[in-house]
Amino acid sequence: MTRSGGQILADQLVLNGADLAFCVPGESYLDLLDALLDLPVRVVTCRHEAAAANAAEAYGKLTGRPGVCMVTRGPGATHAATGVHTAFQDSTPMLLLIGQVPRSHRGREGFQEIDYPSFFGPIAKWAAEVPDAARIPELVQRAYHLAVSGRPGPVVLSLPEDVLAEQTDATDAAPARRVQASPSSAQIDALRARLTDARRPLLIAGGGDWTAEGARALQSFAEASGLPTAVSFRAMDLIDNDSPVYCGHVGVNIDPRLAERVRDADLILALGPRLGAATTRGYTLLEPPDPRQALIHAHPDATELGRVYRSALAITTGMPELAAGLVPVDGAEWADWLVSARADYVADREPPAPSGDGVDLGAVVRHVNERLGDEAVVTVGAGNYTFHVHRYHRWRQRGTLLGPTSGAMGYGLPAAMAAALVDPSRPVVCYAGDGCFQMQAHELATCVQEGLPVRIIVVTNGMLGTIRVHQERRFPGRVAGTTLGAPDFAALARAHGAYGEQVERTADFAAAFERALAADGPSLIEVVTDPAATDPR
Repeated sequence: MTRSGGQILADQLVLNGADLAFCVPGESYLDLLDALLDLPVRVVTCRHEAAAANAAEAYGKLTGRPGVCMVTRGPGATHAATGVHTAFQDSTPMLLLIGQVPRSHRGREGFQEIDYPSFFGPIAKWAAEVPDAARIPELVQRAYHLAVSGRPGPVVLSLPEDVLAEQTDATDAAPARRVQASPSSAQIDALRARLTDARRPLLIAGGGDWTAEGARALQSFAEASGLPTAVSFRAMDLIDNDSPVYCGHVGVNIDPRLAERVRDADLILALGPRLGAATTRGYTLLEPPDPRQALIHAHPDATELGRVYRSALAITTGMPELAAGLVPVDGAEWADWLVSARADYVADREPPAPSGDGVDLGAVVRHVNERLGDEAVVTVGAGNYTFHVHRYHRWRQRGTLLGPTSGAMGYGLPAAMAAALVDPSRPVVCYAGDGCFQMQAHELATCVQEGLPVRIIVVTNGMLGTIRVHQERRFPGRVAGTTLGAPDFAALARAHGAYGEQVERTADFAAAFERALAADGPSLIEVVTDPAATDPR
């Protein structure tokens, strides 16, 4: 029996567990689209390829399986590059499928032709072009294997149009399997010995290789050891924030007291994070290459260990595998250290007295948190508005925070779309600044078309707040390029067929949010905030 390359590719996606794909259609991969029509894969058509790629990346975060994004050649692929970069920096499994010019056009700078392995090579785990239809099963299996094994990440396959149309009798490959290292008993013993000798230890957990079960095992170890535990940038849902060992996030807008605690620690257990610039405050909390603190660094990718910091103990391992092998120690020696760390975190969640005009965003975040409870998925993009979400939301379980550690604007709404599709029973709230939202507002149409009940809170202050803060610091009183004009966001939502409302006073938000929750389909609340209130500290 022969099948077209498009049919074979579609069958490999299903064999590897794909049930959802995000796309912007193109004539270069019509054979794949046609084949998916007869298979149990929901294809969601986005309005922009960046949104499709961001949604696929969020799917990977939520499920641990590669999110599938399909785009056409040239501009379609370059638009999707932002999502690939986010998946790479966030260690998220993802599969980007790109329609390519026919093989006979290659090398002639054909219409929209790009050498995709060269283009995506620096920001993907692997990028390749399929040379003929018979090799599709082999290459898709390899793509899935690489996406989920070791340090998870994005893979890219370029698909010449004639390869997808080509007929072949190639047989299906077996589904790909995750391959991951585990710590040795000697490494576990060395970790316990280092921890037992410490007096001011601090665990920093993060990275993209955690399962819900692995996160629970890690928390159990930390609690049994009385070990102060922080999380890396945008990993706040990894540890229950109400746990007595949780002491905050080590990232952008870190609590200054926690930053000082990182510097004062005599042992850092970095389990999962890369220890990049955001988590180390520009490589200042831990100084490269030899930090003052003794460092135990565990990561799925051996090439990450020692790249920036030389550690006392380096462990190449999957995070669930590591968490399952951890053995608690007696934490009596640092009991006071834990009590003070936890007290600092609790104090940091206390809001300052409201000041200025407009809506108090901290009060909005606290109300949403209390109203929706632990199951809600919260998404953010990039901007100073996220500081309020990071500080005042309380996460209780893994898989309830979607935010790009890459700092990509325009991420929040596509991520919310993915969350609503993956589990329709869970509430989904997207926070977006007015600058961030204007990079994704077109996806309101996708939400309406797909009937997705995402709740969008647009924080309006008329400027690109993060850049304005940097600008004012370097060039006081000289504003250039950071002032925004903005549409009536509530009216924009209604024009798309969604519910829309504007709130200008904090006291009016709760009732407006109830109306938004009651709406059938997506809803949007624009909250007008004081331009001076860019930082909750």
